[in-house]
Amino acid sequence: MKIKKQIRLSFKNSAEITELYRSLHLDYPKFFKMDGLSKLGFLASEMIFKDAENRFDPSENTAVICFNRSSSLDIDTQYQATISDNDNYFPSPSLFVYTLPNIVTGEIAIRNKFFGETFFYICKEFDARQIVGTVRNTFCDKTTTAALVAWIEHFEERREVLMLLVENEGDMDFTEDQLNILYYN
Repeated sequence: MKIKKQIRLSFKNSAEITELYRSLHLDYPKFFKMDGLSKLGFLASEMIFKDAENRFDPSENTAVICFNRSSSLDIDTQYQATISDNDNYFPSPSLFVYTLPNIVTGEIAIRNKFFGETFFYICKEFDARQIVGTVRNTFCDKTTTAALVAWIEHFEERREVLMLLVENEGDMDFTEDQLNILYYN
């Protein structure tokens, strides 16, 4: 397996995420309704596919595989605030829909018309071995032609994403060592 394209983004605050969206001149109004985790995944995927337009033919068999350590805790805590006080109880459906971390994989798959596998794994920490193994297993299904693989973290002060487009052919090997270099450097 080879890394065809990669991107790494990091933000100090949510306003910077929105600023990047606007600077890319994207036309996807649903972006403003998304939670932070989905916004990060969405932006990274848009940037990967924009830059890879002439070198990547998105297939309906592209898998979307994401990992992080905090699940959807950012939006979970916001939703909890809407239901904690019995005297001021106002459950928010717009927050509730994002209380599952796999929503980001769905947002990316829907936007790009992918019908391949979509997964979101919660890990104790960034684990290149687990990520590479999971992606390798996904490619065992012969219908998978590519995978969009990401470590996406949006909780407290962490707003980061490392996203890779992985295919059978490319310039860089998709290995544990290479993944660690990309994440830690």
